[in-house]
Amino acid sequence: MASSSSAKQSNNKLRILLVPFFASSHIAPYADFAVRLAAARPGAVEPTVAVTPANVPVVRSALERHGAAASGLVKVATYPFPRVDGLAPGVENLSTAGDDAWRIDAAALNEALTRPAQDCRRRFSGSGAPTPSVIGPFSLLVMRLLDGTVRDGGSESQVVVVPGLPGPEIQIPVTELPEFLTRPANADDTRNLARAALSRCHGVAVNACQDIEQHYCEMYVRTGSLKRGYFVGPVSLPLPLAAAGTGGESPCIEWLGSKPRCSVVYVCFGTYAAISDAQLRELALGLEASGKPFLWAVRADGWAPPDGWAERVGERGMLVRGWAPQTAILAHPAMGAFLTHCGSSSILEAAAAGVPMLTWPLVFDQFIEERLVTDVLKIGERVWNGRRSTRYEEREVVPAEAVARAVARFLEPGGTGEAARGRARELAAKAHAAVAEGGSSYRDLRRLIDDLIEARAAAGGTTSTPVAPEKMGGSSDGV
Repeated sequence: MASSSSAKQSNNKLRILLVPFFASSHIAPYADFAVRLAAARPGAVEPTVAVTPANVPVVRSALERHGAAASGLVKVATYPFPRVDGLAPGVENLSTAGDDAWRIDAAALNEALTRPAQDCRRRFSGSGAPTPSVIGPFSLLVMRLLDGTVRDGGSESQVVVVPGLPGPEIQIPVTELPEFLTRPANADDTRNLARAALSRCHGVAVNACQDIEQHYCEMYVRTGSLKRGYFVGPVSLPLPLAAAGTGGESPCIEWLGSKPRCSVVYVCFGTYAAISDAQLRELALGLEASGKPFLWAVRADGWAPPDGWAERVGERGMLVRGWAPQTAILAHPAMGAFLTHCGSSSILEAAAAGVPMLTWPLVFDQFIEERLVTDVLKIGERVWNGRRSTRYEEREVVPAEAVARAVARFLEPGGTGEAARGRARELAAKAHAAVAEGGSSYRDLRRLIDDLIEARAAAGGTTSTPVAPEKMGGSSDGV
């Protein structure tokens, strides 16, 4: 009898399959989201994150941040990465693809390559599924409002004003817009396909916090013909089930423990955007000249700092190759500022930690997200005001002097960074309250689960719910 009851309970579980895009900056938030789904309804929800074999360690690392119990809450499934000409075996992530990253992006957009393997893993249709997004509502809304406003690619000097946006006026040079916004749409354009897919979805779950981006959350759902919107972030915040001190064994955290409160600038440019060796050299020299302690996560195979740099910097700086425990770093009391590429997840993690930002966007929506930091929330400043572009070949090299000046000014006592820090800490309190019991993200997460259970019942009791990738304009738009 007990065995029969147990089997019945297992069959009644809401099984949710999450299929992230091939990038660590998407896979990790999906894993965080899976943990929150499982913890929201213990025993009633069974999330599975499906990735290709080489991306399994990214999922495992993300789960470990939530404590040992998280691995038991979330399943990890694999499906084969499609065969792509020009990619070596085992290269399945934008952060490891180097100059061939475009091949991974192209493969992700080619459903003839990816759909068969993903459908085999799903074992059910993807229509009607909720689509999670790791890009925030502010950027999604701005891109929607600007779509079709730039004619014939615009001119290099053209600056567009985002029409109909609540809050302060947002102006963006055409050179800083995602490229899909500056080329004409056509019937086969992936943005049109994305809109059609969204209109069929049960809804969109976004790694965002209504208490931080409320007006943009509401307008994004209202203007996008979306059936439902669920704002469930920040998903990176640790759950009560996480053991105290998780990640404390990292050398990064030990090094931070030797530094004064609010004294260190953390430097990280995400998982895949390309940065030239010349720019890395200027950044290294600028951090050295700033005189401030820094922790720099570098993802650039084969690059080495200038001769004698490490000896001159000494214990004032720490260089980390590859992955760094970002959420634990940002939460450390020694953290004074985050020099960031303005990826949506990074911005939300910094805001949730109460850390102000120095902004240095590189690609796609990051220049739009920068405006959320600097113009709307006012929790950061630009590093550089010279020529900037979403196109790698059009960027100016930011000189070491500019880096040193920006870092030193932002971290000096009583400076602009201190005022930004005060506002960031107010946002951190809102973010923590949102995910706590009764908060807006807490309620939306449970509403999402309840709606899925209701939809399952209406569909005749199917136990599996797919959460499928979404793509727009040749780059990741909330997978």
